Amino acid sequence: MKAIVVKSDNMKSRLVWEEVPDIKPRPDEVLVDIKATAVNRADLLQAQGLYPPPPGESAILGLEMAGVVSALGDRVKGRKIGDRVIGLLSGGGYAQQAAIDSRMLIQLPDRWSFSQGAAIPEVWLTAFSNLFMEAGLTSDETVLIHAGGSGVGTAGIQMAREAGAVVYVTAGTAAKLDRCRKLGATLGVNYKQQDIVEAVMAASQGRGVDVILDPVGGAYLNQNLTLLKENGRLVNIGLLGGASAEINLGTVLGKSLRIIGTRLRSRPLAQKIEITRMFADRFWPMLGAGKLEPIIDSVFKIEDADKAHDYVKQNKNTGKVILEVGAPD
Repeated sequence: MKAIVVKSDNMKSRLVWEEVPDIKPRPDEVLVDIKATAVNRADLLQAQGLYPPPPGESAILGLEMAGVVSALGDRVKGRKIGDRVIGLLSGGGYAQQAAIDSRMLIQLPDRWSFSQGAAIPEVWLTAFSNLFMEAGLTSDETVLIHAGGSGVGTAGIQMAREAGAVVYVTAGTAAKLDRCRKLGATLGVNYKQQDIVEAVMAASQGRGVDVILDPVGGAYLNQNLTLLKENGRLVNIGLLGGASAEINLGTVLGKSLRIIGTRLRSRPLAQKIEITRMFADRFWPMLGAGKLEPIIDSVFKIEDADKAHDYVKQNKNTGKVILEVGAPD
């Protein structure tokens, strides 16, 4: 089969589509012929040598896929060859085929394209697990989602909206904020032009928010703590703004705040199966009914993965950047 291989030339990495060894499914896995995958920030970091895959997982880039089941492991039940599926991967999505535990799969509706399916697993499961399983967001609460125009952001806005929560977002362009409002955000803050604390406090009449979903990290820590209400929860899912910050523990203790750091890729398989099933039970019917939608910014051929990575690095996208994959030779 073919896959994207990271090669380094003169201190710069290149993504090359070339032959790699074939793979076979383990007893509990299926083999999927991948039709589409998607670009995530983790892929950019891994390509730069900054985010290695978990031990024992594929070193090929790609954390999600949509495709067709082409082979079954000996112990697999409830799946058949020809099933159209999507799934979350720990690696291996930038390839013609991937092996995945059958319990991690979600059936793709016939009316959905593979590109639509590939826009779901990583960002929707990340947003779901952190907003609802970690932070426990409820219908009478307000959530602030930083990077609202990202894949995780656009997914989180929609799920929080359907859960009955009030949604505030930050983003860096008027176009991204406009898209976020159309998805259900009631407040959009341009972090390049506005003071986030002032804008959120004004919109909330000085009350602040109950939950913050933050991929920025250190640079936003103290303003996040300022914005949280009593018993508020801050969920950090990234370090785009640095890993270090000085913290006033008096604020944390005085308001009984919780700071939660999470990751999805390296979680044990059992946890990822649970997240997948809980997401599918609660929100997959809404996606199927059209109440929620995967937001796709652009589509590239897998052979142009370098161009797709450059596009994401420039932070131009609102929603997901998809890579279309050809069938195995």
